Amino acid sequence: MPGKVNAVIPEMMNQVGFQVVGNDLTVTLAASAGQLQLNAMEPVIILNILQSMRMLTRGMEIFKQRCVDGIEVDVNRCKELLDQSLVLATPLAMLIGYSKAAHLSKKALAEKRGLRQVVEEEGILAPPQIEQLFEGSAEFANF
Repeated sequence: MPGKVNAVIPEMMNQVGFQVVGNDLTVTLAASAGQLQLNAMEPVIILNILQSMRMLTRGMEIFKQRCVDGIEVDVNRCKELLDQSLVLATPLAMLIGYSKAAHLSKKALAEKRGLRQVVEEEGILAPPQIEQLFEGSAEFANF
């Protein structure tokens, strides 16, 4: 498929996680099989704990090298998505009340506009409040 990004490395981490969960179940069952102060299941407990540690360590190293290293934040795209999101309706509700925030959110959604545009148009908040709400929340761009 043209343009497809191969996701085998994240999928590998899922598989490692599944195996670790299975190992954890083995450890849990083996630990419960002990009698008094003797547990004949210690070898399988140790084997599964060490195997899980080894797989997680190797998996994280590979994930970092082949998936995470080199990732860069597209600040402009993140800002664009945030501007079109209704996620800021929650802090807006603390300023103007739930009913008004819900009304403005529904209006923005119905008209396919950003929440900021609708808030500015309605004139409910002063410009400094709007700036703080919509620009102050985007501090993620300053990584």
